[in-house]
Amino acid sequence: MGKHGAFPVLRKKLDDAITYGSKKDALRLAKEGLRRSIKAGLAGEEEYFRGQVEIVRGRYSYAMEHFDAAIRHNPFDGAAYNDRALCMVELGVLEGALEYFDRGIEAEPDYATVYHNKGWLLNNIGRHTQALACFEKTLELEPGRAVTYDNLADALLNLGDLAGALQSYKKVLKLLKPGSCRGIRKNIKQQMRTIEKLLSDERDNHAKKG
Repeated sequence: MGKHGAFPVLRKKLDDAITYGSKKDALRLAKEGLRRSIKAGLAGEEEYFRGQVEIVRGRYSYAMEHFDAAIRHNPFDGAAYNDRALCMVELGVLEGALEYFDRGIEAEPDYATVYHNKGWLLNNIGRHTQALACFEKTLELEPGRAVTYDNLADALLNLGDLAGALQSYKKVLKLLKPGSCRGIRKNIKQQMRTIEKLLSDERDNHAKKG
């Protein structure tokens, strides 16, 4: 079995559903993965998808037990470490979550998602510069990852880099599939208008001082 699990395409669809889709779609895909892994007799995959079902249902402690079992079956499954870490975030165990993100990176250093989610957590706890490094690594591994550009923009905003944030938001809009994620597009365009106004005000202030 490869590092990314026996069902990498299904895992990717599930990740996309959790990020941009609906809870209903995510649960359907998690259950599909569970059925397929049981049929194939893949115990590690079965535990992984059982964990996903529990995440969608909001039962994070139970999910962690399944991810621990998945890791025992496949110690190189970066996604299992990553998703265990996300459960810990939901339960408020933030430093422990960072440890598990790092364990996931050590286990599967070419798995972009674990860098992204570590960056997301670092950004949310005020460690914006460290978050940038994680997002840059994510995009090195997966250049077309729209959600990472979205989070990168937020980190740049937190660091006061308005121009950089604006460019990152523009990249998100280019990468999102046409006709998809309308709510996300609307929010990004609104954020871009706000940044453009701030940049315009900055230019006006500089011109007055000059």
